[in-house]
Amino acid sequence: MKIPLNARVQCKDGPGGRVVQVIVNPIARKMTHVVVEEKKLPNVERLVPIRSIVETGGELIYLDCSRQELGQKPPLIESEFLWAGIPGLDESHGYLLHPYVVPGRLMTKQESLPPGELDIRRGARVYATDGKVGWVDEFVVIPTNGEITHLLLREGHLWGCKEVTIPISVIERIAERTVHLKLDTRGIRALPSVPVQRSWR
Repeated sequence: MKIPLNARVQCKDGPGGRVVQVIVNPIARKMTHVVVEEKKLPNVERLVPIRSIVETGGELIYLDCSRQELGQKPPLIESEFLWAGIPGLDESHGYLLHPYVVPGRLMTKQESLPPGELDIRRGARVYATDGKVGWVDEFVVIPTNGEITHLLLREGHLWGCKEVTIPISVIERIAERTVHLKLDTRGIRALPSVPVQRSWR
């Protein structure tokens, strides 16, 4: 099963959004979630377990949930309001400083990834042993357990782009925003490649 990054998501009752990144366990080399940016405003990015994917086809990923159920899945980014006060004064004393200074609240955002897991967006850089060779375009996983079997490396410029199928066995490590391979550039060029032809790019 291919997991295209930036593919459109179809829920049981209509369009749900698009896949903006995937969550992987770098130790087990398994994909655990896809991150779906909702179609409706304010375009919240939701963590969707890999088991919720019914099938993939071309430019679409089909989920086993409705759009309402998708909206109930946990957000990737959680917002928290912190009291931005002044030392010695609490929230109830703000009026004493008016109109010169009015303490307020600051909104902070943080990713709520499962412990020990990494997020990989489309375009994460891929490095061979002798330098950068391209960027991540898709993952190929076993649907039953989320195990990653291959990644599709996209290389080249706007014209003449191609994808190279990289077996998981030649991946040395997966880090945040980067994938490092055991092969050099010459070895990668010997791997099978396919032309890049998708309407949503």
